[in-house]
Amino acid sequence: MKVFSFRRLTALTRIKLRSVSLRFGLAYAVLFIGSAMLFLSFIWWGTVGLIERQTEQSITSDAHLIFNALQLHKDTSLSTLINERLEQDIDDNALYLLVNKNGKRITGNLIEWPSVIKTTHSWYTILVKRVDIDNVAKVRAYDMPGGERLLIGRDMRGLTELSHMLTKVLLWVCVMIALLAFSGGLLTRRLLRRIISSISRTTSAITQGDMTRRLPVHGQDKELDAVSATVNEMLDRIARLMDGVKQVSNSIAHDLRTPLTRARNQLEEAVIHATNEDELRAVINQTIRGLDHLTNICSALLRIAQIEAGARRSAFTQFDFVAILQDIIEFYEPVAEEENLKLAHSFPETLMFFGDRTMFQQAVVNLVDNAIKFSPAGGVITLSLKVISPQPDQKSSHPQMELIVEDQGTGMTEADMARATERFFRADQARNTPGSGLGLSLVQAIVQLHGGTISLSSANPGLRVVITAPLSLA
Repeated sequence: MKVFSFRRLTALTRIKLRSVSLRFGLAYAVLFIGSAMLFLSFIWWGTVGLIERQTEQSITSDAHLIFNALQLHKDTSLSTLINERLEQDIDDNALYLLVNKNGKRITGNLIEWPSVIKTTHSWYTILVKRVDIDNVAKVRAYDMPGGERLLIGRDMRGLTELSHMLTKVLLWVCVMIALLAFSGGLLTRRLLRRIISSISRTTSAITQGDMTRRLPVHGQDKELDAVSATVNEMLDRIARLMDGVKQVSNSIAHDLRTPLTRARNQLEEAVIHATNEDELRAVINQTIRGLDHLTNICSALLRIAQIEAGARRSAFTQFDFVAILQDIIEFYEPVAEEENLKLAHSFPETLMFFGDRTMFQQAVVNLVDNAIKFSPAGGVITLSLKVISPQPDQKSSHPQMELIVEDQGTGMTEADMARATERFFRADQARNTPGSGLGLSLVQAIVQLHGGTISLSSANPGLRVVITAPLSLA
């Protein structure tokens, strides 16, 4: 039965020690007690040790005075000097013993030579036999001319009593400190458990589907608040991704269903009403173009998903951003001339950028293509590139590039610009133009993958798209 109880106690102890709050509280208590014990040890050593060192200095000084007196008064015997010093000892703390070479007592207030003292010029703390009482003393032996030996010491009764009293006081202080330490440990444990319980309740609610809950940030604990803020930022991103998934699902259900229904109706009409092979081939070709459009939409969605997952950073290299802009301008200048548009640009001779060249080229192509698509004849599309310093509120401390694509087209309302990067979103003025509503979503995914931002504003008239990204992610 006792073995079972012991095992059960051991198991319960192990389970308790798995608690982070309990381990933290115990660590706090142990650290507090250890620091206090170290401090009290310094007090004890500084008090008792100081008195012992002063006692040793007093004995050494006494010995020097005796030796100097012997040198000055050669006609005075050592026993006479010792007797004189004993008469002058008001506190009765001085101890002297002079013995001959055979160990026989000549003079002094000690009865006999302590047997433990074998060598001279060494310190001993021993029990000595005085004429009136036995007591603990600090002594030191000296060899004298003629084979005599002199023992000089100081009675340590006062120091012993002080040591006992100080030890008792320090023990009581240790008990009080231990109680305070364990009380502080318990309070720390309760506070930590309260914080952990709050986090646990919030995370439990989130796992139950309440994505509006967030970890509390009190502004009192910098470390925990930093962790809570990071987790909340992660939850915000998860919520945005979930909203994006819902939006994509709704958009796919709406935007893909219409062309699929149209394709089905066209094929059904052809089966019923087509009178010859040419009419049937025309319907089939029109249906193929519609299905190609759906394939492009699915490819764009897949590409956005891959970019947002960060799966394409393996292709990051150092490249000249100006070179890809020059290639795009060279490619689109004939297209712009056909639409009676002008492509203007302003950028340095070279600008090295670390990222995925192909992806950023696709992003700029999408912006230029949109600008051409929505610009009236005679308009000017401007591309500008420059290096800017990071703003104080930005996480990156590296220099950044700023790319601006500006047109003189119909522009967008404030409400439309706020939603322009959403998947499948198309402003009212773009309903009658070809497109899927995924261009700016793809641009935003590419820019965010490179640690940058995209913003839209009015160019009065037209639309201004500004992309900023650090030149290096390191």
